[in-house]
Amino acid sequence: MSADILVLVEHFNGVLHEITFEMLGAARRLADATGGKVRALLIGQSVSGWAPQLGAADTVLLLEEDGLELPSAELALTLLQRLIEQKTATLVFLGGTNVAFGIGARLAARTGLPLVNFCRGARVENGGAVCTSALYGGKMLIDVRLPGSRGIVSVSPGSFPAEAGKSGRVPVVEKLPKPAVECRAVFRRLVEPAAGDIDIAKSDVLVSVGRGIQDKDNLPLAQELAEALGGAVSASRPVVDQGWLPLTRQVGKSGMTVKPKLYLALGISGAPEHQEGMRDSPLIIAINTDPKAPIFDIAHYGATVDLLDLIEPLKAAVEKKKVAQ
Repeated sequence: MSADILVLVEHFNGVLHEITFEMLGAARRLADATGGKVRALLIGQSVSGWAPQLGAADTVLLLEEDGLELPSAELALTLLQRLIEQKTATLVFLGGTNVAFGIGARLAARTGLPLVNFCRGARVENGGAVCTSALYGGKMLIDVRLPGSRGIVSVSPGSFPAEAGKSGRVPVVEKLPKPAVECRAVFRRLVEPAAGDIDIAKSDVLVSVGRGIQDKDNLPLAQELAEALGGAVSASRPVVDQGWLPLTRQVGKSGMTVKPKLYLALGISGAPEHQEGMRDSPLIIAINTDPKAPIFDIAHYGATVDLLDLIEPLKAAVEKKKVAQ
């Protein structure tokens, strides 16, 4: 059975989000396996310039109009529902983010299609679509077989490689008329909080500390190592819960999602909630005295030593290397 797939393009504050390319890559793979088509729905104000970047889709369905800087959920719902019927789409991919929050459940209720939340994997098996969903904060993974490959899929960020959704091919652009929709909530303006700390999501190097740091007085050691590496200090939730570092430094499901070039995990066990915020980093090095710590399941390199015995020699080695250069 062919599976035509609709992907809701996600953007916010003038930025096209990586989750869009994650979904396009996953949708492209499914569609190629079933002989289906991928259609990207792009809604907004002054967004047509992004269409050429969405070449993993066969068609970009474009609704561009002034006043749609932040399209309402009601507008997206109405368009998706109509397109499911008009384009005979069997699957809809949405980002599992604050931007698309609440759309999936309401769309499933309107269309009668099943909803797969927290999707971390998707494949074709015996001619049908199978999605892997994470339950209980990632502690359990289940495979959901969608009857007739029909359903609404909410994709967790970082679940698929974004590069797979980036293509140099230029897609066909089909302009859509704006439907008459009564929107109870209208976007007026974005009010951003004052910056009070560094943005760890923009750092190329993160030295992240967990319970293994033992005491707040040991944090300067991590800070010195981070400075030597040209990076910043981040933390797992227990460190933030203790009040040792602000929430802006927390990595994980209830904190920030980061993708530095180097993620050095010091004394972090690596619970699923933490992994959700950093597992897509190109290079992960884990230091933990417990050889069975989950962080080693995703680390590229690791050592089972006490981090307090390692930080000083590691900092000295980094500084010596910098002097030699």
